[in-house]
Amino acid sequence: MFIGIYNTLITVLYPLVIRSYIQKRIEIGKEDIKRFNERIGKPIKERPEGKLIWFHGASVGESVSMLPLINRLLETSDDTYVMVTTGTTTSAEIMGKRLPERAFHQYITIDNPVFTKRFIKHWQPDLVLWFESDFWPAMLSTIKKKNIPLVLVNGRISNKSFKRWQQFDYISKELLGCFTFCLGQSEEDAYRLRILGAKESTCLGNLKFAGLPIPVDEDKKAEVIKQIGNRRIFCISSTHENEEYQLGKRFKLLFEKHPDVLVLIAPRHPQRGGDIKKQLSDLGLNVALRSANEKITDKTQVYIADTIGELGIWYGISPVVFIGGSLIPHGGQNFMEPSRLKDAVIVGPYMHNFTEAMQRAQKANAIIQTNDAEEVIDTVIQLFDNKDLLEAKQSLAYNWASGEAKVLDGIVEKVKGYIA
Repeated sequence: MFIGIYNTLITVLYPLVIRSYIQKRIEIGKEDIKRFNERIGKPIKERPEGKLIWFHGASVGESVSMLPLINRLLETSDDTYVMVTTGTTTSAEIMGKRLPERAFHQYITIDNPVFTKRFIKHWQPDLVLWFESDFWPAMLSTIKKKNIPLVLVNGRISNKSFKRWQQFDYISKELLGCFTFCLGQSEEDAYRLRILGAKESTCLGNLKFAGLPIPVDEDKKAEVIKQIGNRRIFCISSTHENEEYQLGKRFKLLFEKHPDVLVLIAPRHPQRGGDIKKQLSDLGLNVALRSANEKITDKTQVYIADTIGELGIWYGISPVVFIGGSLIPHGGQNFMEPSRLKDAVIVGPYMHNFTEAMQRAQKANAIIQTNDAEEVIDTVIQLFDNKDLLEAKQSLAYNWASGEAKVLDGIVEKVKGYIA
């Protein structure tokens, strides 16, 4: 009932309202004009011969988390191909660089039944793996009508979303009923998906734990290392607004204890680089900005790496990493990536986006959780003061992250029967 009403309304409203909204997105650069035909279900690229597995994810993080599974499924046969769809220009750029042979990127269509039917008719996927937490009714119902196996991978239902969906369970049951089965990030997520209407829901683990090593441009890395010299590095990654300022107010103590330290800041949203530089410069710090091609000199105290796709460089040269989104009630960011690169990892008090992962990491003594910015800096000083402690924390983080990567085997086993 709900999906039928939704599809009718979307079809009617598109020329009246939605088209003008899309036009505004084009004008402000949020749509790829050269490839906009993909957004209305008219791709130029031909469907490859053989089996086609379609992966869909919204954000950069979801897209990158697909890569290990993409590689493993492509190994199942030489005539298997992978199509990855996303909705943003940033994710399209990153996936275009990182997808392996026999995998390609397309933009997801606007959720209009006219467009989704064109899309499915053209691509005729053999299996759909859905990584997005947003359930698009027109697309999901089109997939279901064509009897294409549809799997929710790494499904996550937050406390807030669970309460909201329970108020509209007639909608959630209809949407989740489109999925053949659902894989929750955690046992709690799998349980919530069942309550909300999933036919079958289980937990095999969090696929983000099975991530591939972050790509590194070795030439750029060598150039940065040359500028840094023998200085020690403290990396602050994936920060959100105000976190840099909270930490920056306490850098003076860090530099007093360890004058040779260089602080690298890789903000979650690189466009904030200029604002961060001004904030920290106003605190009396010597700051260089990567996007402005400013070099690291002996006097540089803070280097703002306001770029996309270079985290592999920063994690690879930093023995200690603080993960942002955790000093504010955002809920934290991915702390597995630096762990896999054998960094000692520090987080703040707000890590509720990774509750189950945090519990396992803490049980393995693989992560350091702090209460505030002051404690973060105190911890960094302690690690730099004690080489044995630093090496122990690095090894514990690496060993834990390596063990968690085994989740990939279970997911591959679960889905490969649908492409046999």
